[in-house]
Amino acid sequence: MSQPPPAVLSFAASDSTGGAGIQADILTLASMGCHPLTVITAITVQDTAGVEDVMALDPEWVADQARAVLEDMPVHVFKIGLLGSVEIITAIAEVVSDYPDIPLVLDPVLASGRGDELASEEMVAAMRELLLPQATIITPNSIEARRLAQDDEDDDDTPGLSQCASRLLHMGCEYVLITGTHENTSQVVNHLYSAGGVVRADTWDRLAGSYHGSGCTLASAIAAALANGLPIADGVYEAQEYTWQSLKAGFRPGMGQHLPDRLFWARDDNDAANGNKTE
Repeated sequence: MSQPPPAVLSFAASDSTGGAGIQADILTLASMGCHPLTVITAITVQDTAGVEDVMALDPEWVADQARAVLEDMPVHVFKIGLLGSVEIITAIAEVVSDYPDIPLVLDPVLASGRGDELASEEMVAAMRELLLPQATIITPNSIEARRLAQDDEDDDDTPGLSQCASRLLHMGCEYVLITGTHENTSQVVNHLYSAGGVVRADTWDRLAGSYHGSGCTLASAIAAALANGLPIADGVYEAQEYTWQSLKAGFRPGMGQHLPDRLFWARDDNDAANGNKTE
């Protein structure tokens, strides 16, 4: 009997488009050679344009989903996405605290690509207090990083991204990857920070259009890389490369954003096998 692939347990909401949320995590993790385990935190009503509504699940159901799996099989990495409520954040924090040796990748989902609010200020405060101190790495975009790093409601300054990273690291996480997609730059520059400063900075060609589920893809790809045994700096680079290739191969099935093609490599292989030229 063959050895099972490394298992990654994802806590995330369901997205019926398959573009983001738990569906994005499943596709990414499987594509990168991991076995995806899932805990549903919420059910959403959304399309490729935006999120219309979110129904958070009972926090006991969330915790019970996780504990049933954790008591049955080994988990190599935790990945956390959209959470749904303060109570769910508390429940997940309690679960993962029982497994301090399992790396935790936190994607702080605060709003949809359209700007729909997905986390209240109370939820942001709970993330800072309960999840950031347990995170191996958090993966905010620049907008999320600034919101998470605000000192208090009276902080009118707009902190620089390096200052945001310093504040977030001070809250207890080991690494912060701040993505530059939302910055006004010709290319996208992503910075990985640790307590010692910038670990790496990676520059990527800015792709046309907007994408639904890019953040979920990146965080899940990092989780997969860690589960496959890569050190953090190498894993972060491999995850960025995978995500960029997924976005480059993306498609627009609906009337809103493009979706990443997380199985781009399989279609490339099929094209090559059929003798088709690919760009």
